[in-house]
Amino acid sequence: MEVFEIIHAGPLTTIQDLGRYGCQQYGIPPSGAMDDYALRVANLIVGNDENSAGLEITLLGLKLRVLTGTVIGVTGADLAITINGNPVSQWQAIAVHNGDIISFPRLRSGCRAYLAVGGGLDTPRVMGSAATYSRAKIGGLEGGPLRDGDHIRCGIPNLSLVGTRVPCQYIPAYSYQIGLRVILGPQDDHFIEQSIYTLLHAVYTISNMADRTGYRLEGPPIQHNDGADIISDGIPLGAIQVPGDGLPIILLVDRPTTGGYAKIATVISCDIPKLAQAKPGDKVRFTQVSEQQAHKARREYDRKIQTLKAYLTEVR
Repeated sequence: MEVFEIIHAGPLTTIQDLGRYGCQQYGIPPSGAMDDYALRVANLIVGNDENSAGLEITLLGLKLRVLTGTVIGVTGADLAITINGNPVSQWQAIAVHNGDIISFPRLRSGCRAYLAVGGGLDTPRVMGSAATYSRAKIGGLEGGPLRDGDHIRCGIPNLSLVGTRVPCQYIPAYSYQIGLRVILGPQDDHFIEQSIYTLLHAVYTISNMADRTGYRLEGPPIQHNDGADIISDGIPLGAIQVPGDGLPIILLVDRPTTGGYAKIATVISCDIPKLAQAKPGDKVRFTQVSEQQAHKARREYDRKIQTLKAYLTEVR
């Protein structure tokens, strides 16, 4: 059924799920939600599978008209959501009715908000995913960002979930300076020893060249020991690539699948949601962790979501 008409799409609103996997050998990155935690929780609030497609709303400006009454969950960045001009709280299941106007007028904190709809968005899957990858024009709605006048379909909602709330301990706080844990490598031996020290002690600023492909950082340059180029190899999520100018780039969900610049370190997966909520001008610091510490952090991250899932199931 048709659930929304896009009155104003904002600077960048896309349909995303948790990503498209198993396709990097064909040059197709995973894409999916930049902040997978926020999308997963939004889906859990309205009773969906964690991987259901939702809207990723960047910065501000999205305005929707409700065409069919349903239940929504909004998480992630605080974009001052209103319904018919009245402020409403995020991180809960909210009833919306035919003719309601949902707006995200201004940015208070974070960078990306997520809107899930009861029953999930009804969009075609390409290579097993509804995630929008605009460069290849696949996924989402006609392969690109939403546009004014677009209509969006969804499944059948469970309206009894209205009022379900996420406990405060599961709601992240967003800061203008974030700490990111990294594992050195895979090519940290391509950099002088002082460069490793610089990476782990400097404060970097997210530049205006920041999007779903990657965030270019401004700050102290990092020096290679024998040039920036390597034989092209695979690029993991969170890889910190350093081109010839010495300024690091953190590669994200729409990244190239391979690249020929040395990668000094990799941001651990469960810290990517923090980075997804950072924007140009925000500050970044890096802390080295071991592979074992990274695995432990990932287990804790997944356990947190499963504990929340069990709680939301119990209170319904």
